[in-house]
Amino acid sequence: MKITKPFAIIASALLAVGLTSCAGQSTESASPAKDSTTCAPDSLGTLTPGTLTIATGEPAYEPWVLNDKPEAGEGFEAAVAYAVAKQLGYENSAVKWVRTTFDSAITPGEKTFDFNIQQYSITDERKAVVDFSSAYYFSNQAIVSSKGSKIAGVTTIAGLKNAKLGAAVGSTSLDTIEKQLGLKPQVFNDNAAAVAALKNGQIDGLVVDLPTAFYLSAVEVTNGIIVGQIENRDTNDQGAGLLLAKDSPLTSCVTQAVDAITASGELKAIQDKWLTVGAGAPVLK
Repeated sequence: MKITKPFAIIASALLAVGLTSCAGQSTESASPAKDSTTCAPDSLGTLTPGTLTIATGEPAYEPWVLNDKPEAGEGFEAAVAYAVAKQLGYENSAVKWVRTTFDSAITPGEKTFDFNIQQYSITDERKAVVDFSSAYYFSNQAIVSSKGSKIAGVTTIAGLKNAKLGAAVGSTSLDTIEKQLGLKPQVFNDNAAAVAALKNGQIDGLVVDLPTAFYLSAVEVTNGIIVGQIENRDTNDQGAGLLLAKDSPLTSCVTQAVDAITASGELKAIQDKWLTVGAGAPVLK
């Protein structure tokens, strides 16, 4: 599907297809929630007392963060971060943003943030070295290419058998190429490097989550198209969660905050406002 309008217009006009609603979903990735008194700002062991330090990517793409400015609170993940902060008792002025690469944040060791929101899929392997909150997001994967490419007219998974597909290291997209499509992927340090490779013709298509696919095809890739989306067939999918340091004292409180905005319907409202649809992005069978 070729997207010709600015992404911000598309985001307001499309409904979420291929995305499972976040409302009512949770994982068992965190410890039991503490009570609200324990989770008050004056009781939380944040990196800086009185301040909640939140990390995101560099750059942070739409629709997750608009204009690469998380401090504005615009975009799905920026809005979720501020909703969680508010639930924990922090005003927007008490939130500090820092940047990390995707891969560095999921390595063992000390962190420069209280939590990181960067589409981190919750996996058992990752839970061995970092903590996660409950899931705030679930998504299908999609293939971005350009008009006239060798896979532009593909309508089935079988039609991709000779395609050269790429994805960011450590991502669920990489797993999708290997496990669901049965292909050997081209691996890149991050999505920015993979996009550059797609533009340069080094790969035929880039696999990313569906909302990111809409942004890339509309804004980043000349004559960009979405070849199709791939159904999430992993019954063990745990969604994407807020990432914290292993055994962080904040994990249960952050989880409690995510659960609260999920139960209240606030999370779904944020999703409806900022995430785009898979309309016109056919499911590849």
